[in-house]
Amino acid sequence: MANLYDNAYDLEKAIRNSEEFQGLKEAYEAVMNDEIAKKMFDDFRQTQITLQQKQMQGEEISEEEVEQARKVVETVQQHDQISKLMEEEQRLNTVINDISRIITKPLEELYGNPEEPQQ
Repeated sequence: MANLYDNAYDLEKAIRNSEEFQGLKEAYEAVMNDEIAKKMFDDFRQTQITLQQKQMQGEEISEEEVEQARKVVETVQQHDQISKLMEEEQRLNTVINDISRIITKPLEELYGNPEEPQQ
């Protein structure tokens, strides 16, 4: 069992040293070091968190909140540094999703893929 954990820690190190993570880290630091970008990003994150909390608690999200969130997203996407951060985050998320599919493959093979009919 310890070998699995050792491999997981090796994977963590590999992710930290990856081009994708380094790009994300640089983009994040650029946003955090720019006062305007940081405020815009913080507002964006707070909007995301608020809506996610409401959703998780089963609360209704109003049209007004949806519209406000859309405006916040549009605004941050127009800021070059934040846009770059979002692109880098997406790159790393793609890698992590690919890794997740790889490491869950034994379970998928054992139980089958629910999207595919069993034979």
